[in-house]
Amino acid sequence: MKTIVSMALLLLLGANALAQGNSALAAASAIQGQNILDVKPDASADPGYATQTNAERSKVQPGNNAPLWRQVGSGVSGISSLPKSEAPEAGILIQPYVQYPGSRLTNAGEAWREVRNRFIIPYGGALLLIVIVAIGLFHWRIGPMPVKDQPTGRLVERFTPLERSAHWANAIAFCVLAVSGVVIAFGKFFLLPVIGATLFGWLAYVLKNAHNFAGPVFAVSLLIVIVTFMRDNLPAKGDVNWLLKGGGILSGHEIESGRFNAGEKITYWGGVFVLGLIVVASGLFMDKLLPGLVYERASMQMAHMVHAVSNLAMLCMFLGHIYMGTAGTRGAYDAMKTGYVDEAWAREHHALWLDDIKSGKIPAQRSQTEVAGQPVQV
Repeated sequence: MKTIVSMALLLLLGANALAQGNSALAAASAIQGQNILDVKPDASADPGYATQTNAERSKVQPGNNAPLWRQVGSGVSGISSLPKSEAPEAGILIQPYVQYPGSRLTNAGEAWREVRNRFIIPYGGALLLIVIVAIGLFHWRIGPMPVKDQPTGRLVERFTPLERSAHWANAIAFCVLAVSGVVIAFGKFFLLPVIGATLFGWLAYVLKNAHNFAGPVFAVSLLIVIVTFMRDNLPAKGDVNWLLKGGGILSGHEIESGRFNAGEKITYWGGVFVLGLIVVASGLFMDKLLPGLVYERASMQMAHMVHAVSNLAMLCMFLGHIYMGTAGTRGAYDAMKTGYVDEAWAREHHALWLDDIKSGKIPAQRSQTEVAGQPVQV
């Protein structure tokens, strides 16, 4: 019995001594945690602080591997198993320092976040709201532009089936892209609090995929729209006068114009041609569909900023175009729906275009199909 007790005591004493030895070894070799309040505030004043090694720095600020993090933060490439052809910057953990318009001098990822969250989202959202409110006030105080003369029953072909097909394909794709883009960018502010995180997550996922599918449709139809309508959107007689008088909206007497007035031409060249091509190019770049280019985080961030800004500008312009083509001008929607307008409508809104038709410069019927039971010639 005494022998067993003695052995037990020896084992306990040995275990205690081993634990103390391990604790002493750990204290001597491992990096120890330290309260940030206990760190010497004048550590950076030590000679050679900026070039200290990890071992030297651990004596001043234990656990601070600053030299390593300086390399990481400066964009130094590390080791990666991914091929350079597919992931050219896989070994770079933190991007180099840049300063985008509206951001401070910081790493590129943080600079992109600042531009998006501090400028694009708040100011872009405010601009959209201003445009929507302005259109609402205009409709309330001025109302839609009417046709003063009674319909004559004589129809003029305003849009051919090809023109209407291209326009509708582009318009539908644009609406899908606009709704999905607005929800993805601003949905967390006005939808998430209402429908909750789960439903909003599913909605954003569905709209993101719809955005990706509608993008190519918009790109192809945009090119067709640009080619199809370019000739009639070139500068012509009466455009300057139309702009100087604001189209006659405030005076109640519309200024004469050709097939498209100066306001429609500005929408075409500014919204469709310039902004549309920028939106398509930046979107294709972010989808990595443009061959021969290097797709890195920095280029993706810049493409996203260009895509977002150009989309917001185009959306604001097209909101006005959509309004004037539907509720803002009586009979305008019928032109895109059926392809035809009454002679009285043409005289009221596009008198110079009607004059060219009557003089024989432009045929009243340009396609092979006619409206059943309706005379076409004017």
